[in-house]
Amino acid sequence: MTKFQPIDLVPRLAGDADKGSGRLEVKMFRVADDPITEAQTDAEIAREFIGNGELSPKSIANSQKELFRFLTWCREVAKKTLSQLNVADLNSYKEFLRDPPPDWVSTTKWPRSDPRYRPFTGPLSDPSRRQAMIAVKGLLAFAEQTGYLRRNPAALVRNVRTPMASRITRYLTPDAIALALETVSRRVPATPAALRRRERDRFLLIAFADTGARLNEIVGADMGAVYTEGGARWWLDVTGKGNKPRRLPVTDAMLAAYRSYREAFGLPVLAARADRMPLVLSSRSRAPTRLTDEAASEAIKGVFAEAALAAARAGLDDTAASLRHASAHWLRHSMLTNHANNGVQLKTLQDTAGHANIATTAGYLHKTDNERHDEIIKSAVTKRGRVKRGK
Repeated sequence: MTKFQPIDLVPRLAGDADKGSGRLEVKMFRVADDPITEAQTDAEIAREFIGNGELSPKSIANSQKELFRFLTWCREVAKKTLSQLNVADLNSYKEFLRDPPPDWVSTTKWPRSDPRYRPFTGPLSDPSRRQAMIAVKGLLAFAEQTGYLRRNPAALVRNVRTPMASRITRYLTPDAIALALETVSRRVPATPAALRRRERDRFLLIAFADTGARLNEIVGADMGAVYTEGGARWWLDVTGKGNKPRRLPVTDAMLAAYRSYREAFGLPVLAARADRMPLVLSSRSRAPTRLTDEAASEAIKGVFAEAALAAARAGLDDTAASLRHASAHWLRHSMLTNHANNGVQLKTLQDTAGHANIATTAGYLHKTDNERHDEIIKSAVTKRGRVKRGK
């Protein structure tokens, strides 16, 4: 029977003594003559790898999850240490992720300390397998570079191929976003908490739609991140992928929503630059409490669900269908798509979106399906008319 014993993957701070935690350590002595790591076990090199990356808390948690899966597989399935793995082993793990055996799966997410915990909730999609293997290959490359491993078999393992869409399709039209904004604005607050929720959700909707920021970038910001340097230009500072800072233009509509939102929470309409109060607050808590990513996501989905009902009542079936499936990330796609279609330069959008590659930004440069459909049909009708006149 597979044993899912805890593996300590909490990265150590510099100078911390690596005291035994009683958790499983996969024993493996370093093989290089002049290593630049103190790691003596597979778990220790994994901890060092995670701590070396200056990752966000969310990225650390994801890395811990992926490397727990991998190290457990090494012990329980391959029955090898990192130094004993070969290319075939890693390709086997890549296939293992596609359909883990039943005793590795639980639909309930138990804590890792719970004996009922299982590493998977089901088979992984190709994009998820790709991310899992990126973590594994990163660990093995780091282990080789530090001298913990003599060679890195992962260097010969191909990445998981994922189908790439030629363009972005998960976005909302300006009319759909306007309907969502109208829907949340019409909420009648029966209590102070309901008023706080309405104004916060309205601010969130406008903030995501106008800045194109990612969910965790908005939720992770502070009140003081909204500021001006004069000249009637307002900015929002966020921290993006790889802990890269980015500042985003704040529209007049977003600034007005920000002020109304703060007023609903009993705060001055504007925050000081040094204000470290969370930007996105829970409407239920009296003390300033940061809303979680999950709760913020559900808040936006709640707005879209209400707007979908309104669209359906108005006979806007296509809009209703889009709103039912939409999420906060759709607003990022929508902002970039609508600006690209309005002629905003790709370099401007790339800097705003925080894309490392401008080819990613170019995926937003397209017309909506309805516009494309209408142009083709109009052209076909015109062509037929010319043929008839020619006869």
